Formats: sequence, C-alpha cells, structure tokens
Amino acid sequence: MSVELSLKAAPFHLNDQDIAWVRKTRAGLSTEAKVRQLFVHISIGDDLDQARRLGNMAPGGIHRFMGQSLDEAWAATRLMLDMSEVPLFITGDIEGGGHGSSAMLQFPNQLGLAAANDLELSAQVLSAVCEEAKALGFNWSFTPVVDVNKEFGSAIVGTRSYGSDVEKIIAQARAHIKILQGHGIAATAKHWPGEGYDARDQHLVTTINPLGVEGWQDVFGRIYKTMIEDGVMTVMSAHIALPNYAAQHGLVGLERYRPASVSKLLNKTLLREELGFNGLVVSDASLMAGLTSWDKRSICVAEVIENGCDVFLFSPNEAQDFNFMMEGLRDGRLSEQRLEDAVTRILGLKAALGLHKKTLDERLPPLPNAKMKVKAQKHLDIAQAAADQSITLVKDTQNLLPLNVAKHKRITLVHRGAPGMFPGMPRKLLSTFIDGLKALGFEIKNFDPKNFPTPENTDLLLYLFAVESSLGLSHIYVDWKEEQQGFDGIMARFWNEVPTLMISFGHPYYLRDAPRVPTYVNAYSTIEASQRAALACIVGNQPFASVSPVDAFAGAPDAAF
Repeated sequence: MSVELSLKAAPFHLNDQDIAWVRKTRAGLSTEAKVRQLFVHISIGDDLDQARRLGNMAPGGIHRFMGQSLDEAWAATRLMLDMSEVPLFITGDIEGGGHGSSAMLQFPNQLGLAAANDLELSAQVLSAVCEEAKALGFNWSFTPVVDVNKEFGSAIVGTRSYGSDVEKIIAQARAHIKILQGHGIAATAKHWPGEGYDARDQHLVTTINPLGVEGWQDVFGRIYKTMIEDGVMTVMSAHIALPNYAAQHGLVGLERYRPASVSKLLNKTLLREELGFNGLVVSDASLMAGLTSWDKRSICVAEVIENGCDVFLFSPNEAQDFNFMMEGLRDGRLSEQRLEDAVTRILGLKAALGLHKKTLDERLPPLPNAKMKVKAQKHLDIAQAAADQSITLVKDTQNLLPLNVAKHKRITLVHRGAPGMFPGMPRKLLSTFIDGLKALGFEIKNFDPKNFPTPENTDLLLYLFAVESSLGLSHIYVDWKEEQQGFDGIMARFWNEVPTLMISFGHPYYLRDAPRVPTYVNAYSTIEASQRAALACIVGNQPFASVSPVDAFAGAPDAAF
C-alpha cells in the first residue's frame, strides 16, 4: 500500500477530500519547499525577530519554549502562524513539572501523576492542560514519555517517566494519548526504542537499550504495541541503540550500536513492519550528542530521513542543515521516494488534525480567549488536587512527622537550588515551601559550614533538593561538597544527633546516596502546587496519599531502616 493510501487507515483516518488536499498541496510544493517541510525548528522565548526569521524559512513546524509573558508568547506564535502558507505544526514538550512553560498551567510531571495513581485525576489534569495548550496554538505534543524507570542512576528518565511498572506506564500513557488526541493535539510516544536501562543521557552520548529481543518485547514491545493499537499519531525515534535486535539481524561491530534516529532496521523493520506503526516518525532533537557523536552532521542530516524518520527535529544552523538535506537529495543519499513519503505523512498529519480546514483564529484563538483559558482557577484547582495526592512518604524511622513549631521551631536549611533548564535561566529555589514554613512560625537559618547543626542550636535539619530530570545533567546525586561546603562538610552527617528530614522535589533516588537518613519524602516536582502539597503533608494538614511509582530505596538494602 502506498503511503498516500495508508492515510485512510489509523492513525490518520483521512477521507477522500482530506487526501485530495494532501495531494494538491504536495504537488504545489517545489522540491526545496518539500525539504523545508521536513524540519521542525526550535524557538526559545518570544522574540518577534526570531519568530519572523523562523517563519521566513517556511518549515513544517516550530517547537515553542515560551517565555513568562502570555501576551508575548501569543504574539510570537501568531506571527509564525500568519507567515505560513502551509498550516504550521506548533509543537511542545507538554510533560509537566518545573520545566514547563511559565506562560501556562504548571502541573505535576509524569512521575508525580503516577504517584497520585488516579487515572481519572490524570485525565482531568491533561484536559485542563489541553485547553490551555490549544489556546496557545499547540497542535502537537512530544508526549507521553513511555520510558521505564529501571536504572537508578539515570538523570534523564527519572521524573519524566510514569515509573517502573510496565502496566501502570501503559495505563497512564493510554489516558494521556486519549486526552491529547481527543482535544485535537497529536500525541507522541517516546523515546523509541526505549530508554531507562542505561544510566547515561542521550543528550550527551548514544545510549544503549541492553535488553535481549524477548526481554525487549516483554517491556517496550508491549508498551509501543499498545500505544499503536490505541492510535498514537507519532513516535519519536531517539538516539538509542538496540544492539541485541541488530545482532539478530546480522549486524556486527559498531553497526549494532547505530542509534534508532538513523537506523532503517529499527524505524522500518521493527517499528513499521513488525509493530505495524502507520503514523509519523519524528527524530529526537538532532542537536543531541547521541547523534552528533555518531557521525558527521553532513552525513547524519540526510540519513535521519532516509532511514525512516519523517520529521527532522531542531538545527543549530537551520540554513546549513537545509543545505545538507538538499545535498543528500542531489547525491542520492536521500531518495526522492523517501522525501515524497515523509512529506505525505507530514501533510497527512496536518490534515488529520484538521489544520487545513481551520482559520487562523481557530488554530490560535484571539488573545482574550487565551487569557480566559490559561491559568483559569478551575485548572489551578485540578493541578493542586493532583499535587496533593502525589506526595510520597518513603520512610520515617524516627517518627518525626508531623512537624510542629513547639518541637521543631529552629530549622537549619540545606538548600542550594537547581540550575534552570537553559543557560541564563535563574536557579530554581523552593521559595513557596520555605516561605510557607516561615508563615507557620518556623525559624529558618541556612546551613553554616563553620557552625554545624547541634541539638543546642537546631531542632530540625532540613535538606531540600530541587532537581528534576533534565537535559545535560549526566548524574543527579547528593553532592555533599556542594551542599555542605568544604572538606569537613563532605563527611559530616548529623541525623544521629539532630532530627533530620530530607525532601526531594524532583529526582526520587537520593536514598542511594543517603540511605541512613531517617525521614525521607519524594515530592517529584518543583512547581508551586507540589511545594504547597508537601508542606501540608509534613505539618499534618493533609495525609500522604500517594503510591510510590518507583523503588525509592534505589536498591540500597539498608535504606529502609
């Protein structure tokens, strides 16, 4: 069956009129214009000059990392849409957590929603998010993350996944896809062929899925097969190798470790032929070292499309990557057929989303409409309800909780915050939580490496961490030298003398580095709703109601004591 005919089938479900639009639009594009449709460029912030520059390139889509101002975010997206003759994809990583856009609702990340363990509540959260995303012009989300929280040392999977239980991952992901696509936003299952069994980050190195063929089928094969059967519109092919599957197909040496983003075997043979995926395949970000360390960019750009991806994600130099793609087409490394098939699927997805039938105001409602939707009180209430249900009391061997001012008034705080997602962004500090403690009458002083906490000067030692999974971190751990500053601080532990509480608003595995800390809480996200929820739980104003979606003891045999 031709790709054009396949648009009648799932997940596109196009009728004859829709396919006629795809055919007519494709025929009206020059070769150069078709190549431009392959690209989704990245837009960080809301500068109108940048928006105009990207719009002039006539790409297939633009990925939005919006700034804080709703007015400016709306204006930049409007300009991009207005400049596009072919309806434009507006894509986003709508994963939740502290790395979400501050211009719209902040809600618990995937691990927090998994901890809340309530599919109806997850659906309510996603419905609220979709209302806001639609009001801001998004029509394609690079979610859900369907990776598995297996390797405790992974800094990139952690809080972005739905945990370690495959059945729960499938259940949450199915709800996620149903809600997104029910609101006219394409969903994306990522990161193909499956992340979480390698402690490293594909932003920094080509990572490896080490599972054997049968083991992979039992985990990721089952996950992706279910997502495909549920009609997920897109899959993100990542810079992750599956060497045991490659070996089964006769590949040897380095070719066994070819990342999926440039692997015809993984994209075509495994994903399309064996699992039956008929939707659109988007590469993971081509800026990542998982791809750039594999081969020359001049080679990889065309290989991404030739070897099975339909969309090329992000460019450090958009003009250069366009030229690399054109060179690949001219010298035959990118075939005319692959270009035609990729553009057909791109236009098919746009038609499946109804973009070809919508006015500009339907694709991005007027600003007053967005202001009514974004951060509406009902949405904030739903996000708070999810956060309230997500806080996990992992252990309290000293019977410390709930805190009260009479017993724990003098608090020594260890809290360095966390770097922002992008360079130049301010550090993430847990001000809502800390200010809430002060408002309740607790006295807060910062850890002083020259004046250690003792029972005479401290009623409670409080460690707060604010590191959610994010690109480029390599490892997330308790950096004692950073937290307690200095040679003596590296080795000093105080919990046998001073009551001690450790709370992570992010990475769930700090007990790996501090197994003997007596009271430990996972709050999963730095968003204000999670800070308020954690505060309410530790002072006894609401119960800890979550179910840990991971082994929070991180495999440390002594951590439970």
